Amino acid sequence: MTSVLDLAPVVPVVVLENAADAVPLARALVAGGLPAIEVTLRTPAALDSIRAIAAEVPDAVVGAGTVIFPAGVADAVAAGARFLVSPGWTETLLDAMKGSGVPFLPGVSTASEVVALLERGVTEMKFFPAEAAGGAAYLKSLGAPLPQARFCPTGGITLASAPSYLALPNVGCVGGTWMLPPDALATKDWGRVETLARQAAALRQ
Repeated sequence: MTSVLDLAPVVPVVVLENAADAVPLARALVAGGLPAIEVTLRTPAALDSIRAIAAEVPDAVVGAGTVIFPAGVADAVAAGARFLVSPGWTETLLDAMKGSGVPFLPGVSTASEVVALLERGVTEMKFFPAEAAGGAAYLKSLGAPLPQARFCPTGGITLASAPSYLALPNVGCVGGTWMLPPDALATKDWGRVETLARQAAALRQ
């Protein structure tokens, strides 16, 4: 599979309360040009949502986010997740993700965490929480001493701030939720989601 960081400029970070919404939501995002979809393991509906998207939306590359335990790794992959994202990492979690057979983005927010992952042969990471941890300026400053590392920054990023991240050579894509406004999800306004996804997909580097 192409690196998760190279599938689209934006990876939607999806929190689904109802698995019945998974397929129409995924279809709207894919139609808008955002095929990589991170479904967070924060709700009881998450695994069923991943399962449904994997089975019914062939053009989607569905992944699991908020992976924080080894059991979550196994459950997500069994449900059909094609990549894994964690907000942080431990040696135990990293071993589970490395053994999963699918690409993964372990979360980092400090230079030491980046160095530790590079030591373990991991070069693609999630930078989280991006805005709170120093934003694009912080990632830019990591680029010179740690050029081997590439990032998907996530956390507080908006349509307005995304370009400053995407302009950096060590950023492949950003994660965000702005194309998934709560009122649009509540009213199942998939057309609006598609429109916002198309706007996000146009954020090319």
